Amino acid sequence: MVTKDWVSKWAIYSPHKIALKEYETGKTITYAQLNQQAEALTAYFFYQCQLKTGDRIAIMAENCIAYFILFSVAQKLGIILVPLNYRLSPNEIDYLLKDAEPSIIIYENQYYEKIKQTHYQSKINYQFNIERLHELNETQKLDLSSINIEENDPIFILYTSGTTGFPKGAIYTHKMLLWNSINTSISLIVNTESRAIHCMPPFHTGGWNVLNTPFLHHGGYICIMKKFDANALLSLIEKEKPTILFAVPTMMKMMADLPLFKNTDMSSVLYAIVGGEPMPIPAIEQWHNKGVFIRQGYGMTEVGPNITSLHQEDAIVKKGSIGRPNFYVQIKIVNELGQECQANEAGELLLSGPNVTPGYWRNEVATLNAKKNGWFHTGDVVIVDEEGYLFIVDRIKNMYISGGENVYPAEIERVIVQHPFVAEAAVIGVSDEKWGEVGKAFIVKSDERLTEEMIINYCQKNLAKFKIPKYFSFLSTLPKSDTGKIDKKLLKS
Repeated sequence: MVTKDWVSKWAIYSPHKIALKEYETGKTITYAQLNQQAEALTAYFFYQCQLKTGDRIAIMAENCIAYFILFSVAQKLGIILVPLNYRLSPNEIDYLLKDAEPSIIIYENQYYEKIKQTHYQSKINYQFNIERLHELNETQKLDLSSINIEENDPIFILYTSGTTGFPKGAIYTHKMLLWNSINTSISLIVNTESRAIHCMPPFHTGGWNVLNTPFLHHGGYICIMKKFDANALLSLIEKEKPTILFAVPTMMKMMADLPLFKNTDMSSVLYAIVGGEPMPIPAIEQWHNKGVFIRQGYGMTEVGPNITSLHQEDAIVKKGSIGRPNFYVQIKIVNELGQECQANEAGELLLSGPNVTPGYWRNEVATLNAKKNGWFHTGDVVIVDEEGYLFIVDRIKNMYISGGENVYPAEIERVIVQHPFVAEAAVIGVSDEKWGEVGKAFIVKSDERLTEEMIINYCQKNLAKFKIPKYFSFLSTLPKSDTGKIDKKLLKS
């Protein structure tokens, strides 16, 4: 039987090793201390709150050690963590609480007023301040061997961003947790000597499962930042000597643009993991010149999330690619008729493997739409080249039709951001009397010399005529979602 309680193992193997450190407070905790506090809290929840396997705990807090203690409790007791996005409105949070029906809500002080404005919070009997979890003492010791946790039991319910329609709660299981860690460790270098700085939000799968949970599985070290701060992160790289960085392209650009970037010692960093959207070639080269190689990839909440990886040696020669599937990930690319596509033929990416979600929380319709005949339908249109490298063409729902031709904005964006004077680009479809729909490109310049004429000429050299946007708009910045991705909904409004 594979253990589902990682911290207890490292409390035996490396009891005095520091597992976590809080950047803001300087507080540290060893694996033995982490396990001890998690065991005490597990007993309290079991005896005092009468929690059992499958019960939910909603959490609204920024990154902190206590959040990781709760993760260990979830592995020990089989309860389900429901990280809440603290940037949402009270009404949006209320929807998540009604959907998840947690037995407990744990909050950080600064978000208590927001929770009080929700209707559902009055139905939750147990509400705890995350900064005071250490005060919850229990004299009875719980025999954890009596707790039966199956591999397909959920450990997280991770809600989608809800940029369109209502959020869906993706079920993330103990089995997914294990196999994502295995895929990650095979793709990257993750072991007991691994070190990371964590600054991604905890309500997103990337914040937990790109590096944090694989590092805990392998007994690594994590320095926690409450939130991303470019200056602070650069300073920490020198002090904490991480072996792997994880960020989205926007974060990487913000750090590279700082004066501190030039003189920061990054010799400890083997490579940076970058996801969320493609990273422009000039930005990749900027980091490569610092000796930090870029590993791009593709992930999603419902699968993995670590699904594909592009080796740093291929970052330039396979620009725009998301790489190849990780070791225990199976892929299939199919057309609208469900037939498998040939090389360089666009089709929907389907995924299979032990790291695929069993479905969405209390949403059978969404589950049946996503999972068919053993394959998870991503909704992403991709092509695979003759060497097996994958390229995202676009989201199926993002496609627009211009003059009878299917146009995928991501394909156009990938070309535009390769222009040396472009920092970022986003393309949407807009109504047109003649063609039905045409493209509109929003561009952030990296060089003020860039003109609309220059970018049109560049598109004409690299894109079919029907794919070239009709309209161009230059912005100082593109709107971003909470996870750092470009928010096209705002561009369309």
